Amino acid sequence: MNSKERFSDRVDTYVKYRPSYPQEALDYLYGTVGMNAASSVADVGAGTGIFSRLLVERGSRVIAVEPNPEMRAAAVAALSASPNYVAVAGSAEETTLAEQSVDFIVCAQSFHWFDRTAAQAEFRRILKPGGKAVLIWNSRMTEGTPFREGYDRMLKDYATDYEQMTHKNIASADLARFFKPGAMREARFTMSQSFDLEGLKGRLLSSSYAPMPGHPNHEPMIAALEELFEATSKDGSVDFEYETEVYWGEV
Repeated sequence: MNSKERFSDRVDTYVKYRPSYPQEALDYLYGTVGMNAASSVADVGAGTGIFSRLLVERGSRVIAVEPNPEMRAAAVAALSASPNYVAVAGSAEETTLAEQSVDFIVCAQSFHWFDRTAAQAEFRRILKPGGKAVLIWNSRMTEGTPFREGYDRMLKDYATDYEQMTHKNIASADLARFFKPGAMREARFTMSQSFDLEGLKGRLLSSSYAPMPGHPNHEPMIAALEELFEATSKDGSVDFEYETEVYWGEV
């Protein structure tokens, strides 16, 4: 499936169950990285607007670049009332934005889908001199508790292309090459969501690699998820924990 179409059939679950980002990470962007209320920010691969909302709340002008029409429509429905928000049909490789038009580029949970060579050229074109790009992921923790390890094992058993699609396939050295030599800086933060069983099913199905109803792996996967929840939940819920990774610098 074309990466720009992968989430078309799961927009509702994406909106409902995907996490936001920790306050500390936003404070870092608006402190150390240098964003402010006067910044013009391209949110590239903006999806349903989860990160765009956080930028708009800080007062920045956000141009949300998203190729998937269903995801873009969800973001517009949620955010178009803000005068600081505009959505465009574009991609990382062809944003449609003017040359040297933005102070910052943010890619939240999206960079691993990009053609990195083409995106790098496009980012250099649209950033103002001295402008910076920020790559962010909520990286699900996969080790250290029975739930984390069981969930990861379930995905490896039943998901369609989980191990190919995860951003963890991108080595730190590959990320560093996207930026100017020696320019990349890193920061990490933690956050979590708490889910009952129905919420956990929704979170699972928001992932593009989770087989949907009708796929032969769907029902066995849901059965395995229910068994995992039964074995690891406390007081009717499980914690879905993340490390939020931030990579930034001049491109």
